[in-house]
Amino acid sequence: MNTQNPPVHINLWHKEFWMVALASLLVPMAVYMFLPVLPLWLPLQGDYGDRELSMVMGATGVGVFLFGTFCSYLVQHFRRNSVCIESILLMTLTIGLLHYVQWAYRWIGGSHDECVLLMLLAQRLLMGAAYGLAQMVLGSTLVIDTCESSKRTEANYSAAWFARFALALGPLAGMVVYRSFGFDGVIIASMASAVLAALLICSVHFPFRAPEEGVHLFSFDRFFLPQAMPLFLNLMVVMTVVGMLMPFGNYLLFFTSMMGGFFVALLSQRFVFRNAELKSETISALLLLAAAVIILLTHPVGGIHIVVPFLIGISVGIIGSRFLLFFIKLSRHCQRGTAQSSYFLATELGLSLGLLLHFLFRLHSETLLLLICLALVVLAFLSYHFYLHRWFIHHKNR
Repeated sequence: MNTQNPPVHINLWHKEFWMVALASLLVPMAVYMFLPVLPLWLPLQGDYGDRELSMVMGATGVGVFLFGTFCSYLVQHFRRNSVCIESILLMTLTIGLLHYVQWAYRWIGGSHDECVLLMLLAQRLLMGAAYGLAQMVLGSTLVIDTCESSKRTEANYSAAWFARFALALGPLAGMVVYRSFGFDGVIIASMASAVLAALLICSVHFPFRAPEEGVHLFSFDRFFLPQAMPLFLNLMVVMTVVGMLMPFGNYLLFFTSMMGGFFVALLSQRFVFRNAELKSETISALLLLAAAVIILLTHPVGGIHIVVPFLIGISVGIIGSRFLLFFIKLSRHCQRGTAQSSYFLATELGLSLGLLLHFLFRLHSETLLLLICLALVVLAFLSYHFYLHRWFIHHKNR
């Protein structure tokens, strides 16, 4: 079983699962639309440099943790689909607050730039908190509620691919809308994506589940899997590198090429790595990520448009899907949802940390930034090759 991905069952892809899977695409798309847009918009609003931009880009990664300890309590005491829908609607409202933050920049900026910056940071934190709760409930609970128990791993694996596609489709949509309709257009498009996701979830019937007794207000259940900490840290390091590389290519072609890399990664897992040694997937993906960094170091102009994002897409696709299965296999009975949430948190924290580091260090030297990326890839490679893989084989429960 160590060399195989989940089998494909056609009967998994019924209407209810399609609705939830598409919602898994639209919710992160609403957030990722701002990844390429905020670095273009914020400097136009006032005297804001890379330090302020780094804080704004990193705030979402902190926000996704804020409601996590309440996730189990909310799911057990209220209808789980209602918790997800209301979280998405709260996220929609926080996105709409950007319009008023933009108004504040126009009318009370100048000597009050710091006050307005705090408003934007608060908006990003609240948006991240609502986004984190919505994704944790959606990925850890609603996805597996639409399928039979024997197909839960396949359901998690498939829905996670939809969320992964959002990392390319979200910025791509954001850039297209920003060029055509400006920042207000991006706000509207992001809100529309979130509302559509909520409507899709509303269209699905979820069976009533009697609440468990003795559920505490604060809990790690459906939030964080402590026994997966080494895996969490390794994935976070990889996604930090991805976050540091993404702002290099604020071009439509960049994100289109990344999407192509995702498709190649999806096909490679079904055909290239189907019967390969388990270790080969992550090792190959890390080598491709290192190659992307080296190309940026040696040929920054020619490689950024197509080759680099294509390699990033393949690498993230392979590592992301493989590490998700690692998290699930490390979980004990009834911890599948917690494993899913831990995977999500590692991905988002690493991505936000990478964006923060990019804008913090790029002013000093882009070469230094890329050398840090290369060092982090080497660290992830060595830790996985010499420790993490054997640790996983020894500690897995499935």
